[in-house]
Amino acid sequence: MARYDRAITVFSPDGHLFQVEYALEAVRKGNAAVGVRGTDIVVLGVEKKSAAKLQDSRSVRKIVNLDDHIALACAGLKADARVLINRARIECQSHRLTVEDPVTVEYITRYIAGLQQKYTQSGGVRPFGLSTLIVGFDPYSGVPSLYQTDPSGTFSAWKANATGRNSNSVREFLEKNYKETSGQETIKLAIRALLEVVESGGKNIEVAVMTKEHGLRQLDEAEIDAIAAEIEAEKEAAEAAKKAPPKET
Repeated sequence: MARYDRAITVFSPDGHLFQVEYALEAVRKGNAAVGVRGTDIVVLGVEKKSAAKLQDSRSVRKIVNLDDHIALACAGLKADARVLINRARIECQSHRLTVEDPVTVEYITRYIAGLQQKYTQSGGVRPFGLSTLIVGFDPYSGVPSLYQTDPSGTFSAWKANATGRNSNSVREFLEKNYKETSGQETIKLAIRALLEVVESGGKNIEVAVMTKEHGLRQLDEAEIDAIAAEIEAEKEAAEAAKKAPPKET
């Protein structure tokens, strides 16, 4: 058992690559991240740990631009994420230089997934301990997209998805509540999904919104707090309506 455990390129007798499974476990212990695709907007939200008193919170970003029309959020090891993000940004610029066209969301997702897969098949390296949510707009059709990749190099397209801590419960919430929405409703759904697993409300959430016209925009704390308060008020109203006695006819 122990030698299969240590070697990344050796399958165990029952068909497992243990190092890849341990990388998936590192993702499950990372911060929660949520992506929701609307008709004219894509929203990324991540759980952020409370910053130390003297730390500049602006220097700890978990949602980043890869190109003008593509953004990425991740769950897992942040140092690994930095390396992967830099490689993806270089690929985006190299593609522009070579082809004179911006990359599609699927192209850069395929590139990132290919890079993650390469690190599961070579000796002397270890898998990337992170899962990514990649969003953007197709530069030709203008259609919004959301993709997920994981440490094994698998990628897939989604309407809404979550990764990281408690991702299963967030995904279940999204499955029950997802509808094709646009604008503010899409942002509210992403924040509601994150509030399912984030205890201290809006102050521990980072949210970014991407539109075709304006690209990526990070919501400030006041905007997130306002939406979180609105969601809380809706919840309380729904609870009060349930408890209210039925009207007599």
